[in-house]
Amino acid sequence: MKPTVFSGVQPSGIPTIGNYIGAMKGFVDLQDDYDTTYCIVNQHAITVYQDPKTLSQSTRMIAALYVAIGLDPNKSIIFIQSDVPAHAQAAWLVLCQTGLGELERMTQFKDKAQKQELVSAGLLSYPALMVADIVLYDAQYIPVGEDQKQHLELTRNFVDRFNNRYGKDLLVKPEPMIPSSGGRILSLQDPTSKMSKSDVNTRGFISMLDEPKTIIKKIKSAVTDSVGEVNYDKENQAAISNLLDIYSALSGRSIDDLVNEYHSAGYGKFKSDVADQVVAVLEPIQQKYYRLIDNQELTDILIDGAKAANETATRTLSRMERAIGLTYKPSLYV
Repeated sequence: MKPTVFSGVQPSGIPTIGNYIGAMKGFVDLQDDYDTTYCIVNQHAITVYQDPKTLSQSTRMIAALYVAIGLDPNKSIIFIQSDVPAHAQAAWLVLCQTGLGELERMTQFKDKAQKQELVSAGLLSYPALMVADIVLYDAQYIPVGEDQKQHLELTRNFVDRFNNRYGKDLLVKPEPMIPSSGGRILSLQDPTSKMSKSDVNTRGFISMLDEPKTIIKKIKSAVTDSVGEVNYDKENQAAISNLLDIYSALSGRSIDDLVNEYHSAGYGKFKSDVADQVVAVLEPIQQKYYRLIDNQELTDILIDGAKAANETATRTLSRMERAIGLTYKPSLYV
């Protein structure tokens, strides 16, 4: 039996190549060696106000991109969170056994609360929903970035607490799966900051749906330095090192190999080839995305994924409810 992996992504805009390199590309690589479940967590998105039409469109967009990058519905379960009621039901069980202080200490809550006019109870308690997302699928491994480690620790603490109270090994305690490389792609205009789709300077990031001519223009206008040589030196040549990370991640070539080729070739030639490599990777993804986005094929994939996810999640939820005592007809559970 393959080890299990779960991951979810919010439908909060078009992902960047930083998101693709740091997370999404790795999802595809995991399919052959792991039992993988991938979820578009649209219920997480509503902790702050979302335009209903935009949220619906963004949810389908992320699903289409998942399939377009190579997630195979024959190998992975791909579904929308709100199609599986067990997520919200299990989140209540998690909340009832999670301390208020644990939620208030979450870094993302503190950061987001400072930026919101209305701080909803959902914003405080959504980490419990994240815990539910994970435990429902008996996930052994969770691909995480540095900014998500705290949420995973909350999950691990909950599993320990639940198993200690109600029975050994009732829930699986997940382990982090941290990318070995390419986990932090930086802004093309400010190499001291992570590439972000919310960057006010749109030249700082490459969207996965940017047109080829836009991609080329953004990379050619990326900041560099006055050194004039291509070296991998994150301290003194952060911008060039960032372009090398992008090129290496998308081409499969080593950093050393790229430095040897481009060391004295000049920044113009180097940036042109980086742009060509990005286009070569994104263009086929975009073609498949546009074929899927309004196609019944995508709807069928999500319906089938929801059915499979419901089966697994409902089974785990029933196990949790029985352990807690939320039953009144024991004969039904023999």
